[in-house]
Amino acid sequence: MKTLGHWLASRWRRSLAAALAGALPVLAFPAPALWWCAGVALVPWLLLLRTAPTGRRAVYDGWCGGFGFMLAMHHWLLPSLHVFTFVIAALLGALWAPWGRLVLRMLGPAAPPRRVAAGLVVVPSGWLSIELVRSWQGLGGPWGMLGASQWQVAPALTLASVGGVWLISFLVVAVNAAVAVLVAVRRARTPAVAGLAAVAAVTSAAWVWAPRPDTGGTVAVAVVQPGVIAGPDRRFDREEQLTRRLAGRGVDLVVWGESSVGFDLAERPGLARRLAALSRETGADLLVNVDARRSDRPGIYKSSVLVGPQGPTGDRYDKMRLVPFGEYVPARSLLGWATSVGKAAGEDRRRGSEQVVMRVGDGLRIGPMVCFETAFPDLTRHLAQDGADVLVGQSATSTFQGSWAPAQHASLAALRAAETGRPMIHATLTGISAGYAADGTRIGPGLGTDASAARVYDVPLARGTTPYVRFGDWAVYAALLVLVVWAAAEGVRTLRFRRNAPERRVPPARTAHGSPARPGR
Repeated sequence: MKTLGHWLASRWRRSLAAALAGALPVLAFPAPALWWCAGVALVPWLLLLRTAPTGRRAVYDGWCGGFGFMLAMHHWLLPSLHVFTFVIAALLGALWAPWGRLVLRMLGPAAPPRRVAAGLVVVPSGWLSIELVRSWQGLGGPWGMLGASQWQVAPALTLASVGGVWLISFLVVAVNAAVAVLVAVRRARTPAVAGLAAVAAVTSAAWVWAPRPDTGGTVAVAVVQPGVIAGPDRRFDREEQLTRRLAGRGVDLVVWGESSVGFDLAERPGLARRLAALSRETGADLLVNVDARRSDRPGIYKSSVLVGPQGPTGDRYDKMRLVPFGEYVPARSLLGWATSVGKAAGEDRRRGSEQVVMRVGDGLRIGPMVCFETAFPDLTRHLAQDGADVLVGQSATSTFQGSWAPAQHASLAALRAAETGRPMIHATLTGISAGYAADGTRIGPGLGTDASAARVYDVPLARGTTPYVRFGDWAVYAALLVLVVWAAAEGVRTLRFRRNAPERRVPPARTAHGSPARPGR
């Protein structure tokens, strides 16, 4: 019977094992939502990397694992992007290639205990640097950051208020690294236990001492979710019907989902009058989302538009961060072929230039974002700094009904609320719509993907500033500093080794007769 080592001797079987191991952490995210497995889900991948026969093989195993992670995280894009989904997963998976070599260096069989102990900090720092790079909007944005898998865990949400989702990711990887060391590196079990104790201490300290949101007063925010309806006119009719049912319920704000209005309101004044009439009937302003070619400037925009009793108030936010391929094609001259193999954007949407905080009713300030933007912690942080009382995300995942995408998207609002200490409403066309308090906990039940309804959330307002809003992405900078210090230490160690290495004496060349060769002869 062949051992596991013999089975992995084949490079193809080893590559498959790395891809499967890299995909395991996705089970911690919605929809499976096995959040508890995040603490050990990386262990098989780490064990594989640390036993790579060469540094080159560790690089390749890192790439294969990254490919598996990205493909599993974004598998619901397959009906839209088809084969291009594999291309994206392969390109982004390459970000983990250096990380594979780093794991071998820090945790491999040849690593002394002191280096293994340092690896419990260096390896999570390397992971965080990958999340930083792929958080760039042009590379797909921060969808599927490992810390986001803990969106239902109260201690993790408290950590988010201190260091954002970044801090959670770092600690989750640190726990996995410590467990891998406990399993495979007997000589370094003491620092591994110390590492687990340190994670527990940091989490406990945050739970005890992190400031809690100071709540006071509530506002009633209604979410209108029409469900899967073909055609912008029919969808508008259904949204209008659902909104009328909110009359007399004391609502302060009504939120429609992304692309809820398919026409520019200046071009269709009749729609603007109908929205104004709804505002008068409900006694609340309406935040709708217009997905249309604008009449006052060239191009198609996705815009959050506030409508009051007299019509559009003039408050408008144009989406700034667009979905690659879904709303624009990066380097269209090179990658435009994606439109022929999938549902990539035929025409690029235009970008907005700045975030907007809108005033609603009796002074309530809301910070709108559109769909994909709720994945970016810096956007909600800046809205909180600018004085937003309630964060609002308008989304549409209609294309991905029945997949993991709606649940993954809705879960991000919990993290954004916890990070900023501000409640957040996530309104969609087809679900999942939900409300979250300032500590990231749910406000009442959500609206699932099978619902066509309106729901009112009594949102508790909060004051104060979280450490994350005040200090920003300090966890990322700390991780980068760790990598810089480690790289400098490695460089110094290499120089010392070369200086202290005994000089090799080269014997003089001999002639055929055994006498020393004479220079120049």
